[in-house]
Amino acid sequence: MALELLLFFSIFFAAAFFWPTYRLWRRERINALVLPYDDSAHGMVGRWFRVTLIGMSLFLAALALGLPPAAAGPLPWLEQPVVRNIGWGLLALSLVWVVAAQAQMGASWRIGIDAGTRLPLVTTGIFALSRNPIFLGMRGSLLGLFLVLPNAFTLAILLVGEVLIQVQVRLEEAHLLASHGPQYEAYRQSVRRWI
Repeated sequence: MALELLLFFSIFFAAAFFWPTYRLWRRERINALVLPYDDSAHGMVGRWFRVTLIGMSLFLAALALGLPPAAAGPLPWLEQPVVRNIGWGLLALSLVWVVAAQAQMGASWRIGIDAGTRLPLVTTGIFALSRNPIFLGMRGSLLGLFLVLPNAFTLAILLVGEVLIQVQVRLEEAHLLASHGPQYEAYRQSVRRWI
């Protein structure tokens, strides 16, 4: 199970983050990775996103290499085939959702807040259903991970990821309101934060 999850998340991050970032660099010469390394709230969220992703990857690799599942604090009452299947379904749906949303962002795609550039506000396609579809998909993928492999470690990843996403979304909303003013306020009034 751990090897399949490690492979899934490798594909997820390659398709949803690495490839779009590379494509934007190749086409526009724009570095989409704008997470700061400073002591600001933006820097703190970026740092903890990296720590969480590295921790998740190392954990899945350790399980794939033979770490006993009991070491992760299993939650046996959730280890049911139906729960696992729901988790895999969420993982697949989240991958498709995030890749589609990212593609619809086009040149506005960034990882972090690009305070130095006023980017077009994307409000159509999936963004007409959710103001934060990429983060919604990330939330779905973390919940899917927990349902496929229910243990204390994946629960911690889910909870830390949820807090980080909630903070980042609010930072981005403040930035978009400052950058786009009434246009973003009208969008915010007509489209929900999540769905």
